[in-house]
Amino acid sequence: MATTNINVRVDSALKQEAEALFNDLGLNMSSAINMFLRSAINHNGIPFEIKRLTPNAETTSALDEYEEMKKNPGNYKRYESFDEVLDEVFADA
Repeated sequence: MATTNINVRVDSALKQEAEALFNDLGLNMSSAINMFLRSAINHNGIPFEIKRLTPNAETTSALDEYEEMKKNPGNYKRYESFDEVLDEVFADA
């Protein structure tokens, strides 16, 4: 089977991390890339899900709460120091 070259520019740290992983798996970079390409052909597309990272419900709720606190800071207790926060937390415990 005839082979050809593919030139790809990647971040050097990414390349080093990938090489270390592939070496641990007993692969070299060429073998790993060939496996990816074969898998893409077999899946008739990218062989893994590609999507934007979206925050989970807890994170979304925290972000919404933060926005509310920015809009209405007078509705929320303020502290002069972190020690003051800790004192209140430990008093409630």
